[in-house]
Amino acid sequence: MSNLSNQLVIAERDEVARGIRIMLASPLVHERGAPESFDLVRRRREPIRKWFDYYCGWSLVVEPRLGYARLAKVRPMADASRPPRRHRSGRAPFDRRRYVLLCVAAAELLSVPVTTIGLLADRVTRATATDPVLTAFDASARGERMAFVDAMRMLEHLGSIEVLDGATESFVDSAEAKVLYRVDATLLMRLLSAPTGVSQLAVPVDEVPARFDELLSTVSRERRYGAAAVSEVQHNLWLRHSIFRRLVDDPVVYLDDLTEDERAYLNSPTGRQLLRRAAGEGGFLLEERAEGVLFVDPDGIATDSRFPDDANNAKVAALLLLDGIGSVTTTEQLRLAANELLARFPSWAKGYRGDNGTHALVADALDVLRGFGLVRVADGLVHPLPAAARYAVGSTKESTP
Repeated sequence: MSNLSNQLVIAERDEVARGIRIMLASPLVHERGAPESFDLVRRRREPIRKWFDYYCGWSLVVEPRLGYARLAKVRPMADASRPPRRHRSGRAPFDRRRYVLLCVAAAELLSVPVTTIGLLADRVTRATATDPVLTAFDASARGERMAFVDAMRMLEHLGSIEVLDGATESFVDSAEAKVLYRVDATLLMRLLSAPTGVSQLAVPVDEVPARFDELLSTVSRERRYGAAAVSEVQHNLWLRHSIFRRLVDDPVVYLDDLTEDERAYLNSPTGRQLLRRAAGEGGFLLEERAEGVLFVDPDGIATDSRFPDDANNAKVAALLLLDGIGSVTTTEQLRLAANELLARFPSWAKGYRGDNGTHALVADALDVLRGFGLVRVADGLVHPLPAAARYAVGSTKESTP
């Protein structure tokens, strides 16, 4: 019996750790899209909820009957490195038009339990035509229909709408396409996870660009941490949550990027103990260096993007070019190296072989390296960051006992 109890405890611990990493990779999990993941999170929702609340200050809502789990991740900073991407082969990020259509379509869907793509397009047309800021939606233009389809497919992916008949993609070829949707209004309301609703700001539209950072901070402000004169308990709570939010969301956390108070908390006995405990409970391997800390998921569950990875040419080029970056390298040197790569492998990266192809390949590779915290680019110079040493060729040495 004792052995069976131990096995059950180990199985529960492993499932909780897996559930934590599932929610980190996909903060919205719905039963139709990922039944096995949802079932695991549903069964282990209480310990998973406690982990996120204690370490990150994020709330997890699991609705077993409605079939979804939503992790409300809040970070008071703009991050353009993780945009929503189109559900097409190129996986291009959303542009401004697609963001607009996504928001307007979601707003219009709130009032209808069932609709067709044509009726919704008409509603979006009327809504944008009467708004003094937005460009009116024109369903007669193929480019507009394609942008609208990308927005709708994103809502499909999130589980907010379900296709009952037809195919959303057919609307690209014809505005007369017949597609029937069922709308999940409850899940639509869960998409926005900001503590303060944007509609509560009441800021004139023409002031938004100049005050964007201020407004972002306002909608992201969490009352649990208090106002300017916070107590020591609230301050320590904020330090814990701010550190662990970065650890689970960012590829690597450099000590130089933390505030003095955050570094002191992380290096304190309490901070070190929590660091190891959080990693163990979440199923992460803790990697500590003099320059920083990172959580490594040995199963690759907790991330939607990996490196190294041969999923696309930019990631392959990033890895190959990274090995040639010394203490400091110029972007022009990287372009020369990229030219050599293209010459050595004539059947590889065909999309980068036209005019300015080399420039585009290097730019995309650097975007990958920056996104994973491996380089910093300034004034045409590429500076490798400490984590880049993990991928150096021949850096592993054997020690003789």
